[in-house]
Amino acid sequence: MNLFHILREAFDSLWANKSRSLLTILGIVIGVGAVIALMALGNGVQEEITGQITSAGSNLIFVFRRSADDEVRNPKHLTLGDAEALATKEFDTGIQFVAPVLNAGGVATYDGSESRVSITGSTPNLQPLREYDLDYGVWFTDVDMYNRESVAVIGSLVADDLFATREQALGKSVRVNGQVFSIIGVLKEMGYTAAGTEDDSVIIPITTAQSRLISRTPRDRVDIIYVKSVTADDIDLAQRYVSFILRGQHGLKGDEPDDFQVFTQQSILDIATQITGLMTTFLGAIAAVSLLVGGIGIMNIMLVSVTERTREIGLRKALGARQFTILMQFLSESVVLSLIGGIIGIILGYTLSTVLGNLVDVTAVIQLNAILLATITSAMVGIIFGVYPANRAAKLPPVEALRYE
Repeated sequence: MNLFHILREAFDSLWANKSRSLLTILGIVIGVGAVIALMALGNGVQEEITGQITSAGSNLIFVFRRSADDEVRNPKHLTLGDAEALATKEFDTGIQFVAPVLNAGGVATYDGSESRVSITGSTPNLQPLREYDLDYGVWFTDVDMYNRESVAVIGSLVADDLFATREQALGKSVRVNGQVFSIIGVLKEMGYTAAGTEDDSVIIPITTAQSRLISRTPRDRVDIIYVKSVTADDIDLAQRYVSFILRGQHGLKGDEPDDFQVFTQQSILDIATQITGLMTTFLGAIAAVSLLVGGIGIMNIMLVSVTERTREIGLRKALGARQFTILMQFLSESVVLSLIGGIIGIILGYTLSTVLGNLVDVTAVIQLNAILLATITSAMVGIIFGVYPANRAAKLPPVEALRYE
């Protein structure tokens, strides 16, 4: 009996028990569908994060305060003075812009309307450093920062929430956490990414934020310092200079460990990729349990099928069928059953990832290797869990099989 006839008989046998076959492959469908959906969403999130990090260029450096640990028990906070020291250019430092940032959440209100906002206190350098584009108005100046002026540049979402048109926001006075600010600029819409949106921003001079809106200890403390190198080739020079200056600012000597952390875009991208990879692997392992359950279900049903068809097996052997032919007959049924479940699972996973991606505003990315992996895995599940029932059928003694009632 050739392979074509074996597969045709396998399909005929499964079709004769449609309901049972469908219930049997349910575990495979769920497992494969979950794996495909999780891999697609994981790839989509990774591409979103990669796009967001790389969109600002490849020459950004992020400086954070180090968290306390056994090595550094009392790390100093980053301050406005640290940022000013980094911005001092007595020689070639590789640095183009420095912008300290202070962050907080809050609510902006105007004429009965309100908008939940992300408050950012910074310097005029933040605009060219982060490459923010203005839709209307202007950015605040060094004079505004020196005088602690109550001026603000707002995101497009804030403007939409509070005013009839974005242009109408210019010159209006809004309350942010109870403090009055005059709007001098509106940012162009930036949209949503996997990390959220910056369209809900209210950006004000950092000196104003420190004195009126965001209370920190010490008074000149900042949350993060952005540094932009002149070119991508200057990133290593700029990174070394940042570490050198901050160690001096914080009084660190010799082999004392840094009490701050310096990240480049590439290092942050590597961390983000590692995290999304681990999450995808972890969730994929959970989904693999469904494949295991599905495989056990296939084995149980195939054992039932062997029992039900004992007389048929005996008759075939009496007519000259070899053990290998019987084994291949039942093994092919197991593999076909598992592959059908895998194909349905791939379709389900694609549909599910698309729907969930639309809900969370992430483009699901289904790669060919994921489909190939799902197909091969389905076939392997069919083989692994079908070998025992098929072998049992092949080894049935023909005389005893014919006497079976």
